[in-house]
Amino acid sequence: MILDLTEIEGDPRPFEYVVPAADLDFDDDRLKLTGDVNVSCEVVRRAAQVDVDGSIAGMAETECARCLRSVPWSIGIEFSVSFVTPENFTNAKEREVSASDLDTDVLDSDRIELNEIAREQILLNLPEQVLCSPDCKGLCPQCGADLNLLDCNCDQTEVDPRWAALKNIR
Repeated sequence: MILDLTEIEGDPRPFEYVVPAADLDFDDDRLKLTGDVNVSCEVVRRAAQVDVDGSIAGMAETECARCLRSVPWSIGIEFSVSFVTPENFTNAKEREVSASDLDTDVLDSDRIELNEIAREQILLNLPEQVLCSPDCKGLCPQCGADLNLLDCNCDQTEVDPRWAALKNIR
């Protein structure tokens, strides 16, 4: 959804819309939407800044970090992003970046792509490590078998050669 900022002045303007799963491309094989994404936000335009506050809800699937099985992920994200005009964005090469600066972007036109904000927020909030269960055993490093489903007969006493030198320290 493209938001035309020339139509927004003064009071906060609420938006609610549904983004079809096919409209959000994550360029990440670990994440797949399993349904549409609901976006609810409020846009406020000020003289030199536009603030977008809202929430994103939906369902997705991602991979278990240990066994690579598909794991459902319930998307529930609260976000707040700001856009400033290029004249009001600092070009200082050496300056301390505050936490609020991380949610600020340069506004290069009178339009904001709300789907891109939703895509970005979903990727930023994707957990680094998702497990199918806390006691997931993962995959066998020798044969690749899923150790949650079967016990392979691979020799687990073999030491990784990168760690072999540490074996003699005692």
